[in-house]
Amino acid sequence: MSEVTTAAGQASAPAGYLRVLAVREFRAVFAAHLLSMLGVIVAEVALAVLVYDLTGSPLMSALAWALGFLPYVVGGTLLAGIADRFPARRVLVGCDLVCAVCVLPMTAPGAPLAVLLALRCGLAVVSPVFAGTRMATLADILGDGDLFVLGRSLLRITAQSALLVGFGLGGVLLTVVSPRRALLVTVGTFLASAALLRLGTRRRPARARASGTLVTDSLQGARQVLADRRTRALLLLFWIPPAFAVAPEALAAPYADRLGAGSVGLGLLMCALPVGTVAGELFAGARLRPVSRERIALPLVCVTLLPYLGYALHPGLAVSLLLLLVSGAGSAYTLGLDQWIVRDVPEELRGRAMTLLTAGLMTFQGVGMALAGVAAELVGVAGAVAGAGAVGTVCCVLSARAVRGTDRRDGADRDVTGR
Repeated sequence: MSEVTTAAGQASAPAGYLRVLAVREFRAVFAAHLLSMLGVIVAEVALAVLVYDLTGSPLMSALAWALGFLPYVVGGTLLAGIADRFPARRVLVGCDLVCAVCVLPMTAPGAPLAVLLALRCGLAVVSPVFAGTRMATLADILGDGDLFVLGRSLLRITAQSALLVGFGLGGVLLTVVSPRRALLVTVGTFLASAALLRLGTRRRPARARASGTLVTDSLQGARQVLADRRTRALLLLFWIPPAFAVAPEALAAPYADRLGAGSVGLGLLMCALPVGTVAGELFAGARLRPVSRERIALPLVCVTLLPYLGYALHPGLAVSLLLLLVSGAGSAYTLGLDQWIVRDVPEELRGRAMTLLTAGLMTFQGVGMALAGVAAELVGVAGAVAGAGAVGTVCCVLSARAVRGTDRRDGADRDVTGR
């Protein structure tokens, strides 16, 4: 079969998740991702409990969670050059080992609070480098077509599922062992992830030659990435919707309390958005063709936050869950964005662009959570979520227009995608 025929076939029909899992290297990346995600979630639960036990302060316990978001911008800007100037496998394995080294001292009895928080920051600094390198490596393993899009989708589905399972496992684990012993599980998952990536993926050369110091190279790469109008518009479209989408999760506890839903209701409110996201991605990945995913991406991103407006009516638990499920399903727009970002970013900048994408995503979500809390103090929880839906929809529409306006493809390509 010719390359042209193969490409046409991939454009006309979904590749399917099973075809992605049939790639041996991807299976190693997938298994490593699952292990490290579970380990990180257990660490977050255990560390929050440990900090609360040491201080008795809800604020300090919340700070331990916040430190999982805020330092992302440091690693994503100052260390992004690592993703392109070193072989990807070496970077991935090295990041896992650094994370294991950061967690291990947390397990020592008597480790002071300042050390625990500093090590938590260390994990967050390394994370965007790892995530960006892995995302760029997926394009090497799966190509830059539909298999890449479905591979990214499968990793996101795994992350959402790991959140649902991991918090439960973390809670059960802490009923039988101390928080410090629970952190040993995280050390083991990072080491297992490093072994899988070292043995399950092949060595590839660095994408770009080193030029100057790491920080200088990283900042220069960030400037190059953001200087391109198309890439900048795509990154903003990745970042902006999640910044508003986190509002219901950030405010789930006070909203459940207002409804009198108890701990069960709180758990359901926390799970609804991830469940909707998984369902939407599975449907789009398994049933829609690549052309269709690209065609619906911009319209879908413009409406995905609209269900939040229903909070203005102060709905009960059942209706709130339905609104969150529908909004989460709208996240299927990311499959179309994935195709554009891997196609339009130059290969020599791909690692830095993906690292910047990850850092910005986490930072915007952290800021969004903080702003949701401020808004809730001013207008109440329901008003804050509804406001996030209204303001977020306007921002999404403006971002979608910017992406459409920077489409550089020729007329034939636009005809294929329906744009």
